[in-house]
Amino acid sequence: MLAGCYRRSLEVALEHGVKSIAFPAISTGVYGYPIEEATRIAVATVREFLKQNEMQMDVVFCCFSERDLAVYSKELS
Repeated sequence: MLAGCYRRSLEVALEHGVKSIAFPAISTGVYGYPIEEATRIAVATVREFLKQNEMQMDVVFCCFSERDLAVYSKELS
């Protein structure tokens, strides 16, 4: 379900010719989804979508905390 949120957002962005998009760490705040798993899903889904659609788009992952930033930085490296 989480991957679907990212995919659908990217589909809408593609349909509208969007050149950049920002995502928060979806479901990791109040809903308590584990940041490590959420980050893995977010990064993998975005990378796969951009590759499959041969897209150039700036994607920003907005982090709630320093810990989130560390997890995203590790996953993106």
